[in-house]
Amino acid sequence: MTAKDLKNALLQEAVQGKLVPQIASEGNARNLLEEIRKEKLSHGFANSYGICDGKDKKTKSSDLRSKSQISVTKISADEIPFDIPENWCWCRLGEICVSFSTGPFGTMLHKADYVEKGGVPLVNPANIKNGYIDPSNIKLVSREKYSALQAYVLAEDDVIIARRGDLRKCAVVSAKEKGWLAGTGAFFLHITGIDTSFFKLFYTSSFAQNFLLSDSIGTTMDNLNQSLLSRLPFPLPPLAEQKRIVAAIEKFMPLIEEYGKKETELKAFNEQIGTLTKKAILQEAVQGKLVPQIAAEGNAKDLLEEIKKEKAKLIKEGKIKKEKSLPEITDDEIPFDIPENWYWCRLGELVDTNIGLTYSPSDIIAEGGTEVLRSNNIQNGKIVYDNLVHVSKNVPEKCLSKKGDLLICARNGSKALVGKSALIEQDGMAFGAFMAIVRSPINPYILHFINSPVYRAKLDGVNTTTINQITQDNLRETVFPLPPLAEQKRIVAAIEKILPLCEKLGE
Repeated sequence: MTAKDLKNALLQEAVQGKLVPQIASEGNARNLLEEIRKEKLSHGFANSYGICDGKDKKTKSSDLRSKSQISVTKISADEIPFDIPENWCWCRLGEICVSFSTGPFGTMLHKADYVEKGGVPLVNPANIKNGYIDPSNIKLVSREKYSALQAYVLAEDDVIIARRGDLRKCAVVSAKEKGWLAGTGAFFLHITGIDTSFFKLFYTSSFAQNFLLSDSIGTTMDNLNQSLLSRLPFPLPPLAEQKRIVAAIEKFMPLIEEYGKKETELKAFNEQIGTLTKKAILQEAVQGKLVPQIAAEGNAKDLLEEIKKEKAKLIKEGKIKKEKSLPEITDDEIPFDIPENWYWCRLGELVDTNIGLTYSPSDIIAEGGTEVLRSNNIQNGKIVYDNLVHVSKNVPEKCLSKKGDLLICARNGSKALVGKSALIEQDGMAFGAFMAIVRSPINPYILHFINSPVYRAKLDGVNTTTINQITQDNLRETVFPLPPLAEQKRIVAAIEKILPLCEKLGE
């Protein structure tokens, strides 16, 4: 169980009355609810209903600050999500609010109303962090404008909550924030007969959040409205039990936070182990230590000759260009021993490479044309066909990919992104100027070599003063440990089986 799951479970136990024992001498929540109603009546509110008593009544009560009308209906039996202790009762949030309002409408505040200093802080959801009001980066409203916004002034012990975006944001106004203003994106309410810390833990519980999120409105972000918030079912304990619940939560939360820290440390450790294991597996793979050698699978030198003959044929047919000769491999260039049936060669002997398409902003069109693969289309070793650029210009044949090509990020301002690669799954797509393709019959194995520490060590030493890059010469001259084709397939199968397990270590 994660720290988040543990916290949610603890809050759920609290709001269901299972966290602390009930004590008969602490009275009954129905009596507390009646006291709350009387308190509201003394402030000019009409009566309201909430206990599931079989009656279907509706009343309206005026908000003291906004003067808006809130309709509060009784809670029906099918709305009750779980059982609560006998001395608790169900009501609605609207019943326990003495005042209930939003911040000022956006049209009530203009750019000229904000000041750099000497003004009154305006609390918006961005200023609610970890259950408290964070004064850093808070906007200030001029004193002149403040006098016109008295209906939105926060009182001590008001509860302020986000009405858009992250609806879990909730804080209690302290003496320090008394007199500040509620912002446009916030609700602020004053409750009676309820311990504000108990309210805050209830509001952040899974039950309350699921209720609000299920009916929140908005196409780009969740939004609360006053009607929805006032309908929120509230499991009301006696006041003394509320305080005992809060005390219990405050005792357990530091333990959960410590558990969360250890969980984070463990996750980071697992991620590190996963990364190191992945590197070790790829290193073993390219050294011929991941799978056993089988004599019947032949010799890699024969495979190299076959690939060379095929390349020579394509050159003769004019399908690929003849490349300059590659230097012989010296003993100093060989980084480790490989099995007897493997062979050291240069990558250029096995592949054909091309750098991608250069295009200008005027060549980009909304749709149609030719789709162009860029660095952002390689994610976690796979091609992601989102956010593709479409160009209208004619694309040379050498800049069009084929299924099975290996796409590599060849140039990037971030050194960490240079070298990320993936196999292309379809024909006919272009690739951008900062990209390169490698075309070879053994690309699945080459992909894992490119991701191995052997190649990364070579790559980390290659850069210019302005941009990190892999040139075609860098690729072609790379010293490459070539296994027989059948062994390559067994290596790739083993890697694809093991690497997902490494990835899960960090989850």
